[in-house]
Amino acid sequence: MLLIGNGRLITRGAHNRLIENGCVAADGNVIAAVGTTEELKKRYPGAEFIDAHGGMILPGLINAHNHIYSAYSRGIAINGYNPQNFLDILDGMWWTIDRNLLLEDTRMSALTTYIDCIKNGVTTVFDHHASYGEIPGSLFAIADAAKETGVRTCLCYEVSDRDGAEKMRQAVKENADFIAFCKKDKTDMVKGMMGLHASFTLSDATLALCRENTPADAGFHIHVAEGMTDVYDSLKKYGKRVINRLFDNDILGEKTITGHCIHVNGTEMDILKETNTMVVHNPESNMGNAVGCPPTMEMIHRGLTVGLGTDGYTNDMYESMKAANCLHKHNLCDPTAAWSEVPYMLFEGNPAIGARFFEKKLGALEPGAAADIIVTDYDPLTPLSADNVNGHTLFGMSGRQTVTTVIDGKVRMKDRELVGIDEREVLAKSREQAEKMWARINAR
Repeated sequence: MLLIGNGRLITRGAHNRLIENGCVAADGNVIAAVGTTEELKKRYPGAEFIDAHGGMILPGLINAHNHIYSAYSRGIAINGYNPQNFLDILDGMWWTIDRNLLLEDTRMSALTTYIDCIKNGVTTVFDHHASYGEIPGSLFAIADAAKETGVRTCLCYEVSDRDGAEKMRQAVKENADFIAFCKKDKTDMVKGMMGLHASFTLSDATLALCRENTPADAGFHIHVAEGMTDVYDSLKKYGKRVINRLFDNDILGEKTITGHCIHVNGTEMDILKETNTMVVHNPESNMGNAVGCPPTMEMIHRGLTVGLGTDGYTNDMYESMKAANCLHKHNLCDPTAAWSEVPYMLFEGNPAIGARFFEKKLGALEPGAAADIIVTDYDPLTPLSADNVNGHTLFGMSGRQTVTTVIDGKVRMKDRELVGIDEREVLAKSREQAEKMWARINAR
């Protein structure tokens, strides 16, 4: 039994409440009880106790769309790279990186990313991977890193026709093999999906092959209308918009995650709603790539399940939350916009997405939920309550305030010290690995 107490506890979930001098009890990998520190210490006198020292005790955070493979882009300089548009960015930066990623690069990218997630209070990651330099075994390498660091994760490989038919088939097989592997895993810590890049790099034949190799309960994870290139390609080749095309190819549904959805119209939003398809917003990436602002506020008002991701831009979900808040106010020229919608994405939308894949409830401190718990050192300078905690989150909290991270009932970081992981050793090896990969890129 593990107790984490002596802090301001926010439960989140349907019955969000604040418990002053709160405490959460974890029995194995599930939460047994929440209450005051005094009452839970009396109830479980022999339990291990972690002192929050008056900080915040919160549910672990979820990143609904990440790109682990992008880790080695940090600080890179690619010879001749001078992008003029989004397609140039994809081909010149991201596809160039993934074409040079070997299996060990993938594994080290995953280790460093998951470590950063733990340090930012992120306990569950949905990742969309690409490493066309070496495809077979790549999802398994990431899963090994997730197991080593203890992060809950849902993985897929980005199928695309961009590097030819043979690599496309390898990517489909990697997804299918990994999905089968996850079905045998009973830990509820690793799940698999069929990853798809985007409509404009996927033929109908490739979509059919992916559909054929995807069990009904696995679903798809795909970028949708991130740039206008995707829209123009679908209209020119197939005479229909991207969401309509995906619907006709039986890709949408309650187990499918559509990333971005920037350039979608009302009819497409209706289809997403009717098919119960999930959408994930990635604000910093959209702004950084200058591809536009999606109609995320309208999607939420229409009742779609919308979550928040980072697209590899950061592993700090609070950072993305702040960016989303400013982006939609600025885009709509409305300072009253996004106050409720942005917190919904992170604290309700992401747990709802997690519930479609993981058995235990995520994103809430309540009996029976997963024992994914974080402690931060945030000490409010104004009164804090369950009603105004989102305001404190937006203007006072950051991922780096995390001091303790518990995932699946296991302490993965305590008082900012990682447990069972030599971070310095991992980062030193990662730098060596990245330098080799950068050299391969610029030697081409």
